[in-house]
Order: sequence, then structure tokens, then C-alpha cells
Amino acid sequence: MKNKNAKSIERGKLVKFLDTELKINKIQDLSRNGLQVQGTERIVRVGLAVDACEEAYAAAAHENCQMIIVHHGMIWGGLPYITKTIYRQIKFLFDHAINLYAAHLPLDLHPKYGNNAQLADILDIRSRKPFGDYKGTIVGCEGVLPAAADIAALSGRLEKALGGNNVLLPFGKKKIRRVGILSGRATDILAEAVGKGLDCFVTGEPIHEHYHLAREGGINVIYCGHYYSEKVGVQAIGKLIEKKFGVECVFLDIPTIM
Repeated sequence: MKNKNAKSIERGKLVKFLDTELKINKIQDLSRNGLQVQGTERIVRVGLAVDACEEAYAAAAHENCQMIIVHHGMIWGGLPYITKTIYRQIKFLFDHAINLYAAHLPLDLHPKYGNNAQLADILDIRSRKPFGDYKGTIVGCEGVLPAAADIAALSGRLEKALGGNNVLLPFGKKKIRRVGILSGRATDILAEAVGKGLDCFVTGEPIHEHYHLAREGGINVIYCGHYYSEKVGVQAIGKLIEKKFGVECVFLDIPTIM
């Protein structure tokens, strides 16, 4: 995303924009979404990552980023102790004056820039409706493909766009039309997909209990990997920031095994 004409932005202005666009203060979440660690006031470059971790912070510093926007932040519920790993993370951010901004559920469920909306865009899902009750919040989406496709074709589209190697449970219809999507680790959502009679469920992390539920429920499942299914949201937010403010954004690609 390099831009020779990149501009800078004041931290408070960018944080306010993100808080408003992502409805940070209106969505209940275990994650403490928003600005989690305060760094320098003037931002010239923004790093984008899936996870808040030492590797991401080091990459952000190497890329001369003054802010890093992540999906999985550092603070969940609270920080009972600032020792060991958490101490090192906070100290690194302070030492390099890097701002840490997190958006978990707000970036999952955003209808345009969210992880699930972006996955639906890859598959060209039409007639979208909310889907996937995650602890009382509807996070994912469901809809219809413009033309029937088999599970291999859908998986191929996702692998080409996301990278990684998908895991498939081909236990449903040969020709798929109705698809439900929920990124990350959708432990309890497969049962909802089966109950709704969907042809295919697209998610992130493979789960042991899903195998027999999918087989007995007669549904296809595509696992893209937790990481790969949730990198698209921060990437979309980066493109939005560049378009609206001219501030350069760089994706820090740090894949995990899931």
C-alpha cells in the first residue's frame, strides 16, 4: 500500500474516525476495543495485523509505523498483572511510541469492512442477511451464490484470495447455493447453519466436534484458517484509511498455524 504522496494524521482524529465507523462503543465485547495503548500523537504510517504480539510490534517498528491496528488486541476484560509477556509488549510499544488500536467483534460484524462481509465479497454472496449468534451478538452473514458451485470451486476462490490451505468437510450437497459465513473460531455456529438448512458453512479454525455434526447434518464446511479468515478486515480498514486520509498503511503478515 505504499503511497509517495502519503500524508499524516493526528492520533485523536484517526481514533475518533475508527471508533465511529466501527461503532466501537456500541458493541459489547470481551475485548477492550479502541485505543488500547497510547503512543505518539502524529501518525504517518499505520501497520495492520491480525494479532497483538511482539512479532507484530517489531514489524511495525521496522516499517516505521506510529500506529498498529489489530483484530485480536492485548487487553481482554482487563490486565490483572503487567508482568512477563504483557510487560515486554507494553514496554516495547512505549519505547517506540507506537499506538495500539484493537477492533474485535466490531471488525467481525461490520457490514462493509468486516471480516465476514469481506469473505462474502470474495464469494460474491447475494441477498445477505445477518447470521451467527456469538454470545448474543449476530456477527456473521448468510446469503446466496449467484450460481451453484461445488465445494472445491468455492474453496479455490477463498484460497486464491486469502492464501493458506483450506480444510474441507464435503458432507453436503454437490451443488451449493446457500452459504453461511463466520470467521475465526465459530464453535457453536455450525449447529445454527445445519438448523437453517444451509448448503455450506465457511469459517476459520477447524474444530474436532464439527466433523460428526457436519456429517450427520449433511452440510459442507470450509475452514480457511483462523488467521486467514480474519486478515481481510484489517486490510479493508487500511484501504479505507488510505482513501479517506491519504495515510499510508502496510499489512504485517504474521500467519499462525490455525
